[in-house]
Amino acid sequence: MRILYTLLIASLTTTASLGQGCVAVRHMSCTAPGASSSDLFAQKHGKWQVNTGYRYFRSFRHFRGDVQEHERIENHTEVVNLSHAFDLGVSFQPTTRLSFSVNLPVLHNDRSSLYEHYGNSLTANPGQERFHTQSAGIGDLRVSSSYWLVDPMKLKKYNVALGLGIKLPTGNYRVEGDFHKLDKESQEYILRKPVDQSIQLGDGGVGFSLEGQGYWQVGKTTSLYANGFYLFNPRETNGVSRNPGTDPSPVDGYFSVPDQFAARAGVNQSLPFVKGLSLMLGGRVEGVPSHDAIGGSRGFRRPGYIVSVEPGVAYMKNGFSAAVTVPVALYRNRTKSYADLQDPTGQKHGDAAFADYLISVNVSRWF
Repeated sequence: MRILYTLLIASLTTTASLGQGCVAVRHMSCTAPGASSSDLFAQKHGKWQVNTGYRYFRSFRHFRGDVQEHERIENHTEVVNLSHAFDLGVSFQPTTRLSFSVNLPVLHNDRSSLYEHYGNSLTANPGQERFHTQSAGIGDLRVSSSYWLVDPMKLKKYNVALGLGIKLPTGNYRVEGDFHKLDKESQEYILRKPVDQSIQLGDGGVGFSLEGQGYWQVGKTTSLYANGFYLFNPRETNGVSRNPGTDPSPVDGYFSVPDQFAARAGVNQSLPFVKGLSLMLGGRVEGVPSHDAIGGSRGFRRPGYIVSVEPGVAYMKNGFSAAVTVPVALYRNRTKSYADLQDPTGQKHGDAAFADYLISVNVSRWF
């Protein structure tokens, strides 16, 4: 039974812990959508679970397609995003198979660049001055449910759960910042406008997700796990102009409300000499498609995906559990956006900055 407990803590670091740079995969929560509350451990320790999580990344490596633009770092023109996300979640399990969860992220983002202010060129910005914009506050609230296909009390070696979720636009998607500009006489002035899409607190749309997770015990102390989701965002754009005061392009003049996806799979190994402790090693993929599954795809977005190897460690005792994972990027690809694909020459292809790794910490307590 202990192998099941330590396996299910692995799903605390669920695929909802997303986003590693300018590819604006909206952060929805580090905690699992009811995964860890619909098991035997919860039955033993209570029907209520409180979840907290923390996520950090620093993105700075620019890719166009899967080719890194090394000159951006060499010329100090890279864009740097720092992201801190704290999660607050509550889960309720009315039966051994069904659970409901509510998760709310609290975010703090910092973005520094040259091009958004004086510009990247030495002519426009001879001092290579880098300025910052920030966003801080709550993100988009997520309400979800999960249902195990077989009662965990009856089938302990393997099981599959399916879930549904809804994302509500509680995060501010109109955050503005001060941008330092130079007029024709090289005099500085401040332009107040929306910050970059990658550090907006929300996307402005109501979305719904299809989710799944499962486990399979293959040995006395070894098991396999997998989970994933796809978020459907039917709204095409959120009405926020990238450059207020100008005539916005009908293709990408406004911020898009894009779909997103993620999946994880790996192996969990319990350590017999430390009760409740287990090691995890798996892979994950996460990203934003260039076209939405439902609704239009116009608007500004940076589509792409990240493939990572994901080591981690988990600990569980009594009603307490904790997990730490550090996905390390193996492959990054900034794919062509909807706007890029409208270019008749086929030459247009935007770039995006990615992180080398992501740190995710999750703690839960059953009551």
